[in-house]
Amino acid sequence: MIKPDAVQSNSIGGILEMMNTAGFRVIAMKYTKLTAELAGEFYAVHSARPFYGELVEYMSSGPIVAAILEKENAVADFRALIGATDPAEAAEGTIRSRFAESKAKNAVHGSDSDENAAVEGEFFFSKFERF
Repeated sequence: MIKPDAVQSNSIGGILEMMNTAGFRVIAMKYTKLTAELAGEFYAVHSARPFYGELVEYMSSGPIVAAILEKENAVADFRALIGATDPAEAAEGTIRSRFAESKAKNAVHGSDSDENAAVEGEFFFSKFERF
């Protein structure tokens, strides 16, 4: 997912270019805006954490780009491509080193497991929206 800060800063094209260059194939994509309720549902796993309210507010603050990417070893390779959550700690050449504003406004979300990738893909896309 390309988060509201990266959408607002007009970084969609640059981020998609990095994904394509890294060998990812987009099988589903949409430009949309989460309500606070939907953002809360998506990030429910963090509901007990102190940053949850701010996260929900931020993720519902503007449009996002949701996508399902395909590639051999996609989850691990995408996690490497996006870099550390804190852009100050992200390796040079990663998405977050180039496009993130801060640890909270870190440009992109990437699933942390194949299981979560499947759940998150189902959250945004029907089977008719995947190619």
